Amino acid sequence: MSDIDVEQIAALLDERNGVDKKIAAIIQRPMTSGHLGEWIAAQVFGIELETSAVAAAVDGRFTSGPLRGRTVNVKWYLKREGLLDVTERTELDYYLVLTGPASPAASSRGGTRPWCIESVYLFDAKQLLAELRERGVRIGVASSVRAAQWAAAEIYPRASNPALAVAPRQAELLRPFAPR
Repeated sequence: MSDIDVEQIAALLDERNGVDKKIAAIIQRPMTSGHLGEWIAAQVFGIELETSAVAAAVDGRFTSGPLRGRTVNVKWYLKREGLLDVTERTELDYYLVLTGPASPAASSRGGTRPWCIESVYLFDAKQLLAELRERGVRIGVASSVRAAQWAAAEIYPRASNPALAVAPRQAELLRPFAPR
């Protein structure tokens, strides 16, 4: 790496910090995929977020519709690699997972992780936990979720999971996040 490369990276990070500062001012939390994903989900799906961003297992509660009052943990994965951070906490009802494009869990060398939302999934937390235990999957960070489970949980753009229908306005709000 040359000095020019280092200087260019410093300049690009300065630009990114400016953008992140603007986003943080809107979402009222530091700009990370976790905080921004929670904010987007709250705006699109009517979720009241917990006051504290460090609440264990639960990020918020649905405020309307068939899931009103149910707890939710929001995840935003910039790529869908078949892995999900799963908890054994019993107070959690659902995982709402925003993902970028599907990608194998492989080396990231030479790749990118664009900030986009290609699909949204809703997993029943207790059902998923039971299915993972039945298969002998390790529960925790990066638990392996089968492709069929992802397909059955999809609520956007395909409506595979009848537990939560994405309304036309919600789809309109998600479309600008699609990969370009």
